[in-house]
Amino acid sequence: MADAVVIGAGPNGLVAANLLADAGWSVEVLEEQPEPGGAARHDRGVDPDFVSDLFSAFYPLAAASPVLAGLELHDHGLRWQHAPHVLAHPLTDGRCAVLDRRVEVTADSLEAFAPGDGAAWTRLHDTWQLLRPDLLEALFTPFPPVRSAARVAMRLRAAGGLRMARTLVLPVRRLAEEEFRGEGGGLLLAGNALHADLAPEAAGSGGFGWLMSMLGQTYGFPVPVGGSGALTGALARRLQARGGVLRCGQRVERILVRDGRAAGVRTAGGETVAARRAVLADVSVPALYGGLVAPEHLPPQVLSDLRRFQWDFATFKVDWALDGPVPWQAEGAVGAGTVHLADGVDELTRFAAQLAMRQVPDRPFSLFGQMTTSDPSRSPRGTESAWAYTHVPHDVAGDAAEEGLTGSWDAKEQGVMADRVERQVERFAPGFRSRIRARRILAPPTLQSMDRNLHGGAINGGTAAMHQQLFFRPLPGTARPETPVPGLYLASASAHPGGGVHGAPGANAARAALRRKPVPALAQRVLTRRDRTGHKRPVTERRAPGT
Repeated sequence: MADAVVIGAGPNGLVAANLLADAGWSVEVLEEQPEPGGAARHDRGVDPDFVSDLFSAFYPLAAASPVLAGLELHDHGLRWQHAPHVLAHPLTDGRCAVLDRRVEVTADSLEAFAPGDGAAWTRLHDTWQLLRPDLLEALFTPFPPVRSAARVAMRLRAAGGLRMARTLVLPVRRLAEEEFRGEGGGLLLAGNALHADLAPEAAGSGGFGWLMSMLGQTYGFPVPVGGSGALTGALARRLQARGGVLRCGQRVERILVRDGRAAGVRTAGGETVAARRAVLADVSVPALYGGLVAPEHLPPQVLSDLRRFQWDFATFKVDWALDGPVPWQAEGAVGAGTVHLADGVDELTRFAAQLAMRQVPDRPFSLFGQMTTSDPSRSPRGTESAWAYTHVPHDVAGDAAEEGLTGSWDAKEQGVMADRVERQVERFAPGFRSRIRARRILAPPTLQSMDRNLHGGAINGGTAAMHQQLFFRPLPGTARPETPVPGLYLASASAHPGGGVHGAPGANAARAALRRKPVPALAQRVLTRRDRTGHKRPVTERRAPGT
């Protein structure tokens, strides 16, 4: 019997397993898919000569994460690579905002939009430099991050106090209007905000866009050499070197609760895998509380709140093998790893409004990845391994382009949508389609079939909107990794701090499990009665002495 069973071998599950193994626990990781990695995998499915990332591709949060830094994955083969520029946002008139790890290069690109905008960017960067250490500690540690939050509050006073706090909760459109005279700064901030599901008019989108932009400014958007699965490979090798067991092709269908605590899991094949101390679940909250845990073990309020859980947008992705470099009209986009494709902030607003009305957008804002530009090992010299993804509604009510898309995502609809994405690329790179050697389409149902956590292709484990963040994430009052079932911990992106590959949810869950003392038999019996009767008194009032 293992000390802990971890459900899911995505980055968060593997981080959790590694930290438990570091503490001397025996760990068994069960993964449904035939290979580990979750949303950090690559293959050669588009063309045998081209490496294509299946899901995530760029890793600013991984580069900034103290969790991953502490695992020293370079000792297990992980290497990072950067494109010449971090990110570009071209316009159809040829102008282009460029985010570069050299702040003066970023500032110069914005200065071309309006005099003084370079200095405005530098001021925002100065504020980031002041807040960065404590802000990142607050971001990557369990909620509430009392010590680091207190230090952030003190540093905020030096950065302008309430005025700076106000700036960070502004919608990104308003933040750009207040800070910049031209369009360039707003393009960088608003495009980065839509890496989550935050429209230009959403409260807090300014702070999120600023955070993502400054992460790119400081750490870049690096990629693992050889493909995104190299990150997974390093995590898996590290775990196995410490005695951890990783089993793929094992779908967990039920978490077993005995004597009031999580005692193990049952797989779809009927196998019972016992856990002596803890079960950690790198699964979405709807999967955890809506299926894996039987409802009789959950408080009625959790089940009620679960009905209000909101996913982030569904995702539609296209991978390409290109015979040559992308023929960008704007020179600034040529060396960028990530390119944002929308002709201005107004077009971003239009895109987000169509999604809000449950329409498939007619001019889909696309995040475009130039992977060979970022890592030359991805494809033969002179070619480009590329992809783009955009967002679509989970429940389609109409098609803004009037091409009849219904959200069935059959082969015909997939082809129509892929062509639409390619037309969007052509607006900024005339002749792009003539470079296509091969393409692959990953529609929302396909993404979900390859990783059950990506419900409809939702990539962030739930909306990043303010009503489902901090102490509201994933459900009101459940911001810590502990769950209503003792010994069961939520270790996925549905938990604080949310999506992105940084390992914090997995690390937080592992540390919570390590802190917990074994529950005596008396306390276990009381906890079981409380679960079944819905008794409202705190559990600690009924525990045996010394627990």
